[in-house]
Amino acid sequence: MVNSSPMPPLVFMPPQSSRTSAPTPTSTSIPPPSQKPISPKLEDVSSSKAAGFPLPKLRLEIRDLAHEGSLAFLKAVIASKALEKSVQSVLSLLYHSPNSQTTTIPTTRSVTLILRSMPGVAYTTGSDLDDDHKEIHFSLDYIHAISDSRKKDEIMGVLTHEMVHCYQYNAFGTCPGGLIEGIADWVRLNADLSPPHWKKEASGKWDAGYQHTGYFLEYLEQRFDKGTIRRLNEKLRIEKYQEKRFWTELVGRPVEQLWSDYCDVLDKEKRKTEEDECVLVEKEDASTPKITPTST
Repeated sequence: MVNSSPMPPLVFMPPQSSRTSAPTPTSTSIPPPSQKPISPKLEDVSSSKAAGFPLPKLRLEIRDLAHEGSLAFLKAVIASKALEKSVQSVLSLLYHSPNSQTTTIPTTRSVTLILRSMPGVAYTTGSDLDDDHKEIHFSLDYIHAISDSRKKDEIMGVLTHEMVHCYQYNAFGTCPGGLIEGIADWVRLNADLSPPHWKKEASGKWDAGYQHTGYFLEYLEQRFDKGTIRRLNEKLRIEKYQEKRFWTELVGRPVEQLWSDYCDVLDKEKRKTEEDECVLVEKEDASTPKITPTST
């Protein structure tokens, strides 16, 4: 999810989310624009359907058809296809296959997308019926404010992030909120839906949440091979979260050491970029003809 204006923090009910600018366990935020990150695809997200993942009942509820955000949404995407694709993205990235012995998908029976006027961007919660029926609340005001060039991709990015909260595990409610949100943005990143302002950062804590943690998880996925985040999600299914033991059993190292390693990698990448830019400037200076003043 994304947030361009402050909104009051909402109580996190795993796997629900409400996106604010702070890294609380909820939705999707918008920092100042910067460079567009490289967003690698793990696999074709449509593979989940081909692999036989069952889809939940998908519903759409628009609470104000006269709102300009309603028209913008309906013009940008076909709701049924958008919801189905976001489910497929989540299932194909967090789970191996419905026939695998290591795959246990949450019993999500339905997902209702509710478009309504509200502050912020979006959040996910269980319905009044029970927690197997999910609701994604998406702000019409926010949808209306998205630039036309970004409308479809941003809608799909927010939907994919929120759909993760319908299908991820949370260590029986003990998983840090920043990790919950980081997994959601890791899925968005690998569904090739990262917005242009996202960037890797070596500051702060590893569990600051959202894309900050999402890029860290992608580093772990590349360092310890594809499937690492799937195994992380599975581990959150079967046990309560105890940080030191959790990460040591998952990848053989404590998370603080992993974060330090990640920051070192980013620092080296930054220095190399700066050195390359200096070399480029020097080459440009060398190729510029020098004008010698003539005497009179």
